[in-house]
Amino acid sequence: MIPLRGLDHLVLRVVNLDAMLHFYVDALGCTVERRNDELGLIQLRAGAALIDLVPVSGKLGRQGGAAPQHEGRNLDHFCLRVEPFNEDAIRESLEPLGIAVGEVASRYGAEGEGPSLYLADPEGNTVELKGPPWSP
Repeated sequence: MIPLRGLDHLVLRVVNLDAMLHFYVDALGCTVERRNDELGLIQLRAGAALIDLVPVSGKLGRQGGAAPQHEGRNLDHFCLRVEPFNEDAIRESLEPLGIAVGEVASRYGAEGEGPSLYLADPEGNTVELKGPPWSP
């Protein structure tokens, strides 16, 4: 079994960034933790987790295809926190089930920069498995 700890972050593809920021920051009380305008990514702190907003007009957002609509999606991926993060054990658990496991890369999450990998569920949703932050 993979030792899941909880939800790390959720990534939403958005059309109206100002309206989404107003909702999540002004209405719900999230705070802007990081912003990468070159990539097109705004990361909001929501308690122990993050909500990432990715404008579809930005570099990252264009990679997801058409804007969210009736036949489009606004969820890019969701991330599950794993501890301990053991790449070999994850692969040994999932690959025999026919689940393709992506390469490990260093990515930023709710607890900081650390190892993660991507895979897809049976409906084509992207799931990120994220380990603890790198030791300082």
